[in-house]
Amino acid sequence: MPQPEPSLARKLRNRHIQLIAIGGTIGVGLFLGSAKAIHEAGPGLLLAYALGGVAIFFIMRALGELMTYRPVAGSFATYADEFCGPLPGFVTGWSYWFAWVATVMAEITAIGIYVQFWMPQVPQWFPSLIALLALYGANLLAVRVFGELEFWFALIKVVTIVALILAGLFVIVFHAGALGATASFSNLWTHGGFFPFGVLAVLLTLQIVMFAYEGVELIGVTAGEADNPAVVLPRATNGIIARILIFYLGALFIIMSLVPWNELDPRMSPFVFVFGQLGLPGAGTIINLVVITAAASSCNSGLFSTGRMLWTLGQRGQAPRAFGALNSRQVPAAGIHASAAVMLIGVALNYLVPERVFTIVTSIALIGTLWTWGVILVAHANYRRAVAAGRVRAAPFRMPGAPFANWIVLAFLVLVAVLLWARPDTRVALYVAPFWFGFLAVAYARLQARAAPATT
Repeated sequence: MPQPEPSLARKLRNRHIQLIAIGGTIGVGLFLGSAKAIHEAGPGLLLAYALGGVAIFFIMRALGELMTYRPVAGSFATYADEFCGPLPGFVTGWSYWFAWVATVMAEITAIGIYVQFWMPQVPQWFPSLIALLALYGANLLAVRVFGELEFWFALIKVVTIVALILAGLFVIVFHAGALGATASFSNLWTHGGFFPFGVLAVLLTLQIVMFAYEGVELIGVTAGEADNPAVVLPRATNGIIARILIFYLGALFIIMSLVPWNELDPRMSPFVFVFGQLGLPGAGTIINLVVITAAASSCNSGLFSTGRMLWTLGQRGQAPRAFGALNSRQVPAAGIHASAAVMLIGVALNYLVPERVFTIVTSIALIGTLWTWGVILVAHANYRRAVAAGRVRAAPFRMPGAPFANWIVLAFLVLVAVLLWARPDTRVALYVAPFWFGFLAVAYARLQARAAPATT
């Protein structure tokens, strides 16, 4: 009698899934990338995060509807295959893997930068390597162990952001502490205005803003390992949207009210800077440790998602079959091994070009993410057409505003991609994109050619 195929263990509960997605999203984009973005756009950066947040709301509601229709680990790659065609499914799976590999390179870069806060003589690549190896080992454990680790990782940074918001409000309202004399909501418009460099400068920060939101779609990757997905996934989707908007907009609103935006150091995490200025003993050191934990958390989520995506591609015959196997702990170890090996390129870049590596890899990561988000919107629109035609069942959790919202948000994502051309460091992503998508098209054609004799 044939043995049933091994499957991923459904061991992730609602609290795990909520914190995994928050952990993947609230990382280097907020804790480090926002420093440069504030320097370039001033308080108007809040508008960029708000625009991006609205887009993320519709993307997540579209994904949530698709997940309740069919909760599988392949998530958006599977939905792309079903509702857009085999080629988009193939491209989406590999592009999402590519995006998270690049994102992990950014996260380990941030860890290298943060460690230099204490030990400036340590080369940036060394802490990056140590972090990658440690998290690689953690991801080879059972998924429940990973879920617990990520839960506590993410909880640390959530508590830190909440503490910043509450402490900041106290300082602003009661003019307490070292910052009390100058802290005021008026700091948002009295130092050159709300748009000190104009609206165009705000639009140009959308690269780092949308990169910062990357990871919110991790809920889709956890769908295949969710306990009671029909209940957990809609609850997690709605919770993630609200929490991330509060954490991002709330934290940046308080930071730029506590300290005039033009006094923040673009090379230092604004969280480290502000907590240090609050006058609390050892605050700068503690928060620096927290932001290292935040980067490690996002890196941890990246290793999780890349391993699962390669497992899905291996299961569908769109990657080497070895990736479609699970180890004795029901973990896709082969995919994790391969992903971690490619992520070592990030360590090499930290050795070769430590000053430029962060902007380069975040821009490249964004290309894969924009593709993934765009495919979610198109697959959802096609799913709704299939429901109307009676070909598939309707999901109980629905996205509002479809199909018009799908196309408006898709146009916004195209705008973000076009704006990458404005700067040399982000332009490199547009140079990489044609080669990447061209490579995938050739790889898919060869895959189809090899499969053709088997079907004749």
